[in-house]
Amino acid sequence: MDYFADLNAKQREAVEATAGPVLIVAGAGAGKTKTLTSRIINLVRQGIAPNQILAVTFTNKAAKEMRERVMDALRKIDKFSGYGPGLPFIGTFHSLGVLIIKENAHEAGVTAHFTILDQGDSVSMAREAMNSLGVDPKKYDPKRIRGIISKQKGEGISVSEFREGESSTIGKIIGSVWRKYEELKSKENSLDFDDLLLRSMGLLEKNPEIRQKYQERFKYLHIDEYQDTNEVQYKMAKLLCSPEKNICVVGDGDQNIYSWRGANLKNILNFEKEYPEATVVFLEENYRSSKNIITASNAIIKKNIHRKDKNLFTKKGEGEKISLVECYDEVEEASAIGERIEELIMNGVDQKEIAVLYRANFQSRVIEEEMLSRNLPYTVLGVRFFERKEVKDLLSYLRAARSPESLSDIKRIINVPARGVGKATLVKIFSGMTLELPASMQAKVANFYKILEAIKEYAETNSPSATVKFAIQKSGLEESLKNSTDEDQERLENLAELVTLSTKYDELEDGLSRLLEDAALASDQDALLIEEGKKKESAVKLMTVHAAKGLEFDYVFVSGMEQDLFPHSKAAEAPSEEEREEERRLFYVAMTRARKKLYLSFASLRTIYGSRQINTPSEFLYDIPEEVLERESTNRTKIIHI
Repeated sequence: MDYFADLNAKQREAVEATAGPVLIVAGAGAGKTKTLTSRIINLVRQGIAPNQILAVTFTNKAAKEMRERVMDALRKIDKFSGYGPGLPFIGTFHSLGVLIIKENAHEAGVTAHFTILDQGDSVSMAREAMNSLGVDPKKYDPKRIRGIISKQKGEGISVSEFREGESSTIGKIIGSVWRKYEELKSKENSLDFDDLLLRSMGLLEKNPEIRQKYQERFKYLHIDEYQDTNEVQYKMAKLLCSPEKNICVVGDGDQNIYSWRGANLKNILNFEKEYPEATVVFLEENYRSSKNIITASNAIIKKNIHRKDKNLFTKKGEGEKISLVECYDEVEEASAIGERIEELIMNGVDQKEIAVLYRANFQSRVIEEEMLSRNLPYTVLGVRFFERKEVKDLLSYLRAARSPESLSDIKRIINVPARGVGKATLVKIFSGMTLELPASMQAKVANFYKILEAIKEYAETNSPSATVKFAIQKSGLEESLKNSTDEDQERLENLAELVTLSTKYDELEDGLSRLLEDAALASDQDALLIEEGKKKESAVKLMTVHAAKGLEFDYVFVSGMEQDLFPHSKAAEAPSEEEREEERRLFYVAMTRARKKLYLSFASLRTIYGSRQINTPSEFLYDIPEEVLERESTNRTKIIHI
């Protein structure tokens, strides 16, 4: 029996190309996991000892799936035990790092029983380092400092290199905290996730004997999702590659959407320059999506310049046309999405096969509201709108301004943004002993209560939406989140969405009270419906496009297809064309999540930060061939031809 009979010609070519460097450019839905699994099995059948095969990917989920497929296939091989000792190593980059460090613990500067810090432990240790240096964690966020350190490590930069290159005040503070952080980890015989990669790379780079040992052990390397590798992961793969250069990398530059995490698109684009003798195989047959979806996806991605040209095709039927729905505003867009989801479910579609995608987290709020009103079970991948930290913080400011005796709200926000108010100070404030505090601290506390009083006075003569906007500015939240990380930009967008939501209460009597009440009730009702959805084990998925990568659904809605939303306005500010093209890659990923039907929607008006703005349709929509589109109108719009 031909074990590989169900492979297509290109998959078989990739499976049979076992000698030397191989680049497999695997388009969306082209069966790359199946191809990788078959390649590993083929190597074993050719007589390669299983324990000489290494396969590395990014997530535990992907590694588990590949491991299960390989083990299932190996069991079917007659007399498997005769093919050599051990099993292939199939795991994440981090698990490979653990292996290398444990086997070379002394050289790595730890014992073999070192502790691995998770993200929470790592932030706690960064805070401890700050405290020991007298750096106020209320003034400098330990999580943010830890994030900066992590990004530097991902680029292969050491603490000494960082300290040498930094002259700014904040740079010097981070450098000092980083050095102390490393000392604390060393004292506790612990490593963080970044160390697992950086230390193992260092061992391979600086110790020829160690490098040779692993090159001889792992004769055949497989690196999955190669387009997502950062500098350290790229170097690890290169160092592990033996003189025979039996390295097989699999990926798709068109699905590189994580540059903000350090993923370097050049790693896959330059593979042939590094290995001129490489065999290159394109997997272009898509087994997931209908022909209309593939046609549209190809048209979108071909506009990018920084890519390897390929053309997905499918033997599936044409399928349904892509629905393009123009809506009056975001409320009507949510209603249109909810109506179509309700119709799909009534026609027997399983709820778990429906997904609603959006570019920015703040968009989920109005869609969640619509799902609740229609009593449709749903789950949000990520944090639900009213549970997001910045939203809860702002609601606490509004409640505390109206009720300064609300100690839980005061406790939550007195140090948000950081004001240097600690637990001991809080105890004295709550005990009525504020006058016993040092004069400088009394001034800080007094200033905080002045902010609350200002918000209260403003609310007495202004609308709820204006009050929310005022609170964002007066509290210092806006200033603290401005001109910072992508994560902070997203938080600011969520606060702006709360302003937008508040406009619904502007005409109501005591609208601010109604807003606060409804926000609390929405959280409770939301949690209830989510639990019901879990019990049914079937619910519509709501998520950002980033969160959808690697997933697939029969029916996919992509909302907010407007210029400056998708593509996001920040794309225009990106320093390079390659980075600006990431928005188009992100849309390509969104489209290729759909198997049967794709819905695209946009709003002519969208309320941002409480103000109505007129939107133009996304530039991406102009690139979709007219013959695969069907235009739909809603009650308040007419179809416009874009």
